[in-house]
Amino acid sequence: MIVIRDLWKSYPMGKLSVDALKGISLELTKGDFVSVAGPSGSGKTTLMNIIGLIDTPSHGSVCIDGKDAGGLRRRELTRIRQENIGFVFQSFNLLPVLTVFENVELPLTIAQKRTTRAERRERVKFLLEEVGLWDRKTHKPSELSGGQQQRVAIARALVTRPKIVIADEPTANLDSANGERVLELMKKINREEGTTFIFSTHDPDIWEMANHIVFLKDGIIESERRL
Repeated sequence: MIVIRDLWKSYPMGKLSVDALKGISLELTKGDFVSVAGPSGSGKTTLMNIIGLIDTPSHGSVCIDGKDAGGLRRRELTRIRQENIGFVFQSFNLLPVLTVFENVELPLTIAQKRTTRAERRERVKFLLEEVGLWDRKTHKPSELSGGQQQRVAIARALVTRPKIVIADEPTANLDSANGERVLELMKKINREEGTTFIFSTHDPDIWEMANHIVFLKDGIIESERRL
């Protein structure tokens, strides 16, 4: 599903440049539950952003479903992100003027998938019940705790049934009970809908659930294993 070849990413720093990624090659298959681990500054976020088509490599290629992202126009990249990739950001990125329900439903509206209003409501209801927030559906983000906002962001990432979900520390703001709850939901979606999950995380619980673990250090793959 995702094939990465000789991936480099450099950032300018004054007259110099810093290599965040240094020749990474990696293959991820449909239905993988992948943990990308490594210390701060190892290149985890940069790699996730490039896989998610948010950033572009300085050199090398990223192919998703046989399509080389480097050969696609901006409009096509945007369409792929909207229809096929779900994101969970540490900053949540919820829209403050929308309710919890509206925030989760929004990607379905933007993607313009052929769903009825009843189908959209059913999908949103299912996910909000799974993360324990259906009773908060009419609340605004400002009325929620940080952990609750994180769970809304996770529900939103899953609502379009994306082929790929990219999650940056998805359990960082959750207590152990809610962290376990959302991980079980993600594993359920992974198993039943065939969604590929890619996590950047320090959480050992995610490492234990992963079937593919990639360890980065100083912009290179230090080790990789499939379970």
